[in-house]
Amino acid sequence: LIAVKTSDKDTVSEAGEKDDDSPKEEPWETALKTTAVDVEVGELRGRKVSVWDLLHSKYIPEENRKELLELYQAGELTLEQVKTVVSTIVTKAEAARAEQLANASSPRAESTVAEAEHAYPQEER
Repeated sequence: LIAVKTSDKDTVSEAGEKDDDSPKEEPWETALKTTAVDVEVGELRGRKVSVWDLLHSKYIPEENRKELLELYQAGELTLEQVKTVVSTIVTKAEAARAEQLANASSPRAESTVAEAEHAYPQEER
């Protein structure tokens, strides 16, 4: 019984803490969440998506997301620059995915990729 009462108090305090946190959102975070981008690729086509949601989408690798957020928080990137970079990454990622799908259905494309790999050994890079 005591354990149940303790857990009830914890639940109440957790809910209360959540309410207290929401108005204290950082201004930079609010800006990212309220700035929408028109996305013209993939499953997001034709929708307005917040920069925040794009940053946390499958299209943006975690390391890129962290780097962009750090640069934005530090004032080294403007909101407009973040928006442009995120849109570009999403567009390129979706184009690459579409190309992979197209190539996967074409046996000739696979052999072309294999030929290219042999022609340019990666060790030289």
